[in-house]
Amino acid sequence: MAELRHSSSIGSRSSSSPLRAGGGDEDSSSPHVHDHSPNGGDDEDGRPRHPSRDRDRPIWFHSLFPFFGDDPIRVSPQKNKISLLLILILAIASLISLYGLINHLNTPYLCKKDGIVLNCPHVNESPSPWVNPLSATTSWKPCAERRIGGVSDLPPENETTGYVFIHAEGGLNQQRIAICNAVAVAKILNATLILPVLKQDQIWKDTTKFEDIFDVDHFIDYLKDDVRIVRDIPDWFTDKAELFSSIRRTVKNIPKYAAAQFYIDNVLPRIKEKKIMALKPFVDRLGYDNVPQEINRLRCRVNYHALKFLPEIEQMADSLVSRMRNRTGNPNPYMALHLRFEKGMVGLSFCDFVGTREEKVKMAEYRQKEWPRRFKVTFISG
Repeated sequence: MAELRHSSSIGSRSSSSPLRAGGGDEDSSSPHVHDHSPNGGDDEDGRPRHPSRDRDRPIWFHSLFPFFGDDPIRVSPQKNKISLLLILILAIASLISLYGLINHLNTPYLCKKDGIVLNCPHVNESPSPWVNPLSATTSWKPCAERRIGGVSDLPPENETTGYVFIHAEGGLNQQRIAICNAVAVAKILNATLILPVLKQDQIWKDTTKFEDIFDVDHFIDYLKDDVRIVRDIPDWFTDKAELFSSIRRTVKNIPKYAAAQFYIDNVLPRIKEKKIMALKPFVDRLGYDNVPQEINRLRCRVNYHALKFLPEIEQMADSLVSRMRNRTGNPNPYMALHLRFEKGMVGLSFCDFVGTREEKVKMAEYRQKEWPRRFKVTFISG
């Protein structure tokens, strides 16, 4: 009886369905036929369901991308927005990865030449090393040219904050950088710069002075609107030996690549107090990114315009360059080789070298004398 009542209730529901009212086949109302239809049955709204296809997709796929389901109309707008945002992020990440891969494969800075990996930019090689391959650079204009027609706002020498004195250490290139930085520091402090002294080389016993290499008159005249420069220590300062030897006259705590503000906060008060101060050491003691732009332009003017070699040095340089140019294409061209293997460089590097026992003992003594603190840390502690 229970089965009979159940069948009749199903039949009554089927007879009231639209298909039944429309004169459909009676077999279509059978529950057995309905459950095994190819569409897998209808849902409550009359739309076809696909349970087999839904089971093939993982759950996380339906959670992240609901509008890829069988019924995108039923997906809420909020889920649609989230899914579209995720797809957009994935697309951007894919494009970035593809761009990086293409750049890596087509990078112009790595190539192999005779089995050696070299930095080889893709540029058209000029027929001669003296021809500029980048023709566009010929239209460039220097940004550090001397001011023309400007009025100097520098105070007289006796009204500046004081005098700055430095020793330019190292080789010629390091000395050149130190001179440029000395002019810049004098400008920052509104001080008078005493003509820098080239430190005597302890190895080669070189006694070359500033005036033996550079044109002093041109140096002072070119910078007359920027910095006050004098040739020597003022006569009123009698104890000249005190500079660089007395702690009362020497600033020794300047860090490498110091900012302009460091000089204003730490060096300027001592210059105002003592009137003359020596800065030691002074190798790379002024930064580039932490100073005003006009100070960097001033350094460029010093480097490319104010520092001018003496005529006899320029003539020698022109002669050497002319000889090298004339031998271009010759089977026996010139080659410049700087081994950098000298006593000072080997000692400063604190690297071991192939030498006799006697040479190593002498080098240890030399290092202990020139760099006692570093020698103590390297050899005694290590």
